[in-house]
Amino acid sequence: MSAGKFFLAVLGAFVALAIIGALWVSSIFNRLVTLQQGTDAAWAQVQNVYQRRADLVPNLVNTVSGAANFEKSTLTEITEARASVGRVQLPSGGAPTDPQKFAEFEKSQAQLSGALSRLLVVAENYPNLTATAGFRDLQAQLEGTENRISVERGRFNEAVQAYNTAIKRFPAVIFAGMFGHAARPYFAATTGAEKPPAVQFDFGAKPATAKP
Repeated sequence: MSAGKFFLAVLGAFVALAIIGALWVSSIFNRLVTLQQGTDAAWAQVQNVYQRRADLVPNLVNTVSGAANFEKSTLTEITEARASVGRVQLPSGGAPTDPQKFAEFEKSQAQLSGALSRLLVVAENYPNLTATAGFRDLQAQLEGTENRISVERGRFNEAVQAYNTAIKRFPAVIFAGMFGHAARPYFAATTGAEKPPAVQFDFGAKPATAKP
């Protein structure tokens, strides 16, 4: 084989390897982008259901404030909790990447959950209020929204887990940083105030009588 043909053969092998390598890196890049988009889509759904709950709060406050002598401190608490949620600023355009900002968002939402729980418990002391169609409708809407929040938080955590796992596995871990991919925070396990408010009421139950 002449030197010219040998050079062309070596050059061709290098070109082929370069193409294979480029396709390999491209496939890694595309997979990470797909997983990242999955977390962004899941986050959008989380925001939608949280916004739905925030939109229900003013109507709920207006409804219960119409009850005579309803506890003003409870109304103040839930109004302030809703305002606190609105003050948490997260970057637009996708799921948050800053764990501290994410924790602030989760904490504010947990405070609103707790305030809603306490308001609904207090409402039980006002049978004329809980018997109205308006309150019952808001109660049903809130219950459905809280269930959706739980579902969407779970789906978001699943999407983030898949994404975080992918960027830490070989060979993607070599290129993840170069492509601008970093681990994203999860929602914490729901305990205490983070649990959906109890919105089931047994209006037909008679109060227990004290034993002599």
